[in-house]
Amino acid sequence: MTKGPISQFIQHHYRHFNAAALVDAAKGYETHLLEGGKMMVTLAGAMSTAELGISFAEMIRAGKVDIISCTGANLEEDIMNLVAHTHYKRVPHYRDLSPQDEWELLEKGYNRVTDTCIPEEEAFRRIQQHIFKIWKDAETNGERYFPHEYMYKLLLSGVMKEHYEIDPKHSWMLAAAEKNIPIVVPGWEDSTMGNIFASYCIKGELKPSTMKSGIEYMTTLSEWYRANSGGKGVGFFQIGGGIAGDFPICVVPMMYQDLEWHDVPFWGYFCQISDSTTSYGSYSGAVPNEKITWGKLDIHTPKFIVESDATIVAPLIFAYILGW
Repeated sequence: MTKGPISQFIQHHYRHFNAAALVDAAKGYETHLLEGGKMMVTLAGAMSTAELGISFAEMIRAGKVDIISCTGANLEEDIMNLVAHTHYKRVPHYRDLSPQDEWELLEKGYNRVTDTCIPEEEAFRRIQQHIFKIWKDAETNGERYFPHEYMYKLLLSGVMKEHYEIDPKHSWMLAAAEKNIPIVVPGWEDSTMGNIFASYCIKGELKPSTMKSGIEYMTTLSEWYRANSGGKGVGFFQIGGGIAGDFPICVVPMMYQDLEWHDVPFWGYFCQISDSTTSYGSYSGAVPNEKITWGKLDIHTPKFIVESDATIVAPLIFAYILGW
């Protein structure tokens, strides 16, 4: 595939330090797929609100992503951006905001994520009215699903199409739903929709058991990994730190050490984009070699770490893999 102008620029100018690490990581990702491997991408932080979907959705449609792990926030915030984008408020001077300024944003119904304010009424409540019905119908029918499966049902039902405010091709959740990409959402209850679900449980309108749990996510992930880790194996592309990465990477040592399934391959590629300072005692800032001692990576696993802002680095790596 002939590379486009973005890829050519990266290869020509990004020759050293973190810039070179970016190119090496992108080439490693590409090589892993070309040799028949599969890839997990993990999303931490507020990547959906950063509109990573503009590039990530295309990665999904192009078959460059096989499974995703993300926080509950990233799961829902992509859909919020899809249906409420024109109501968002950008605050470029967010570093200068006083506590009083922040309070005034709250009173106007805005929840701030760095320089972007999510509108509560148009984003949270617009989804809530539809997702509650899907939750309730499942419970009435004696059915149980994972958090992402309920979101897939919401998107594929088409009930929110009238509210779309961006080009739907820029929604990574919509792209994932259309391809039925497996998603793992550890700690989903630590999200706005998770809080809303809990509120219905407290009011007695829903049962906690209607939502499949994190333990069930891990068991399902182990089944997927066993079925997909042959040949070149499964790679691990981690955007940011936290539970979105820490949870799924542990599926390998769980199977190898706790279940004593010694035929389980290690992760076949590893890259983390993080601005967390490398340190001892920090999961997000730990160097990849430390993961060897935990039974996650092999000595020979290609390992990359790009110490930079993921909102800058991830789209560039995706652009290279897509040949832009």
